Parts: sequence; structure tokens; C-alpha cells
Amino acid sequence: MKKSEEKILKDQFAELGEVIAKNESFIIMSHVRPDGDAIGSQIALGFSLMAMGKTVYLVNEDGVPESLMFLRGSQSITTPGEPVDVDVAIALDTATKPRLGERSLHAAGRAKFWINIDHHISNPAYGDLNVIDAGKPATGQIIYELIQQLGYPLPEETRDAIYVAVSTDTGSFQYGSTTAETYEMGADLIRRGLDVGMINAETYDNHPYRRLELMRALLNTLAISENGKLAHWELREETRKKLVLQPDDSEGLIDLIRGVKGVLVAAFFEELQDGKIRVSMRSKNKGVNVCEVASQFGGGGHSLAAGIRMAGPLEDAKAKVLAALETALESPVH
Repeated sequence: MKKSEEKILKDQFAELGEVIAKNESFIIMSHVRPDGDAIGSQIALGFSLMAMGKTVYLVNEDGVPESLMFLRGSQSITTPGEPVDVDVAIALDTATKPRLGERSLHAAGRAKFWINIDHHISNPAYGDLNVIDAGKPATGQIIYELIQQLGYPLPEETRDAIYVAVSTDTGSFQYGSTTAETYEMGADLIRRGLDVGMINAETYDNHPYRRLELMRALLNTLAISENGKLAHWELREETRKKLVLQPDDSEGLIDLIRGVKGVLVAAFFEELQDGKIRVSMRSKNKGVNVCEVASQFGGGGHSLAAGIRMAGPLEDAKAKVLAALETALESPVH
């Protein structure tokens, strides 16, 4: 990060600290179908503020995924109900406000001030105060740096949640977005008592059997382009029902086809219950910006990882997105 960018971030942290100091009650939210960074960031910031004596409501439209229920503090995250009387609403790891979900927005409707903390480059800055750093590999790392700069408490719940947030959003510290600061953060959390073996085992080695059945079903749909650069597979609603899948069962599986030798871009097409199609895309070549492809269909994310929710049927969505990806592959940016 350039020194000018570091100063901007520090100034934003200072401004955010002033808002937190002046207010006593907060509702902290993250996006629908939450992943490790979303839930981890909520727990991390929420428990730090609770340790300061603040009143904090942790809310997620879809609740905590089964795979993340091992996290200390996860039981404090509830699905939204009626509006709560709070001073400040905080959105974490959520690229656009509607992605928080209608019920979450309703629950936060009485908040007088909105804070938006995120690392998605496509975030339009929808808060009254926005802390958006696309150079960070995870929102969890932004929360860690915020806590460090402002001298906030870092209880065990916060410590473990930050690690899971960053680990899951960096492919276990493997993606190119991982920085020296990311590793230094991990080392600091371990020095503070993080049981890295236990946390990694719970995160990566504790999957339900149905996830393996899902993997088998996905592999039966796997296709690779003639030039070997684009791999994709699909999940039909009938398969979801047959296997009784949970939303997070497919988390991270796209990396299996992304890892095929010669493949530069992977795409995962998923039928949703409302008839829309969820598209996840991963690139391992900086010259192929999947966020730009996603933006053509109203989606967004990062240059190497992006997503779309678009109208079905699956065949139509697939044809449109694959054509756009092929075009991007034909003219990579150097």
C-alpha cells in the first residue's frame, strides 16, 4: 500500500473511532449467504465493541452457516426481526446495500448513522462513513488493523474470528491478494493464543458427507473449453433438493476446477429457489478481470473473484456469461 493510501485509511479509522466513541448502540450486519469473512468480521468487531461496554446486535439475513457454527461467539448472531433502537448500523463485507437482505435492512431501519466497511472494489460507498480498501484480501484484515490502530480490545472471540475471516477469503493464505501484513497478522493472533491447528481442522477438515456427494454431482457436469483455459460446472435445484444441501456446502469447491493445469478461469453456475442463477467466477490470471465480466450482468467483487445473480433459465445465463468470459480470455489485459 502506498503511503498516501495508508494515511487515508488511518484517517478513516480515526473518524470511525470518533463515531464509535460518541455512540452506545450498534447493529452489525453482513451479506446474505454469508461466508467466513462475513461472519468472522461480524463476530470480530462485535465482540470487540461488547468488550468496550457497547450494546451490540449481530444480525444476518440467513444466519450462521453450519460450517461456521464452531466459532466462538457465533451463537450471538441472529436472523433479523423487528427494527431495533440503535445509534449506528455497520455493514461488513457487503458490496451493495441490498445484499444485506430486506429483513436486515428493516431491522436496521432506526439507525441514525451508517458505517460501511468492505474490501470489494465494486462497492459504491453507500454508508455515511465508508472504509473501503480493495487492497486488503479480506474485510477481517481491515477489522484487525482497525482494532490495532484504535487500541480496541481483542478478546478470544475476536481473535479466532479474524483468523477464520482472513484464512477463508485468501484460500488459506494462498491467493495472490495475501500480503506480508496478512502473515504478520496471523503470527500476532497465534502469539495471542490462537490454536491454529484446531481452527484449521474445524474450518477445512470437518465437512458433512453430503458435500462429497455434491462434489460427485458437480464433477458429472464439468466442462472445459477447447483451449483448456475455461472450466465450468453447474448445480441444479433438483440436485440441491435430492442431497438436502445447505447454502455453504458448495463453499470453496470452485477452487478444485480453478486448480486444473492450464485453466485460467473457473465458473460455477447454480440454480436458486427463486429462479435466478448465481454465478461464481475465479481467475488465476491478473489479465482476466472477472469483476469486469460480472459488472456486465449487474454483479461485482474482485478482479480475481467475482459473482453475479441474474435471471434464468440456467442455459441462457450460462451461454451469456461463458461468452463474456471467452471474450475476456481472448483479450487479456497486460
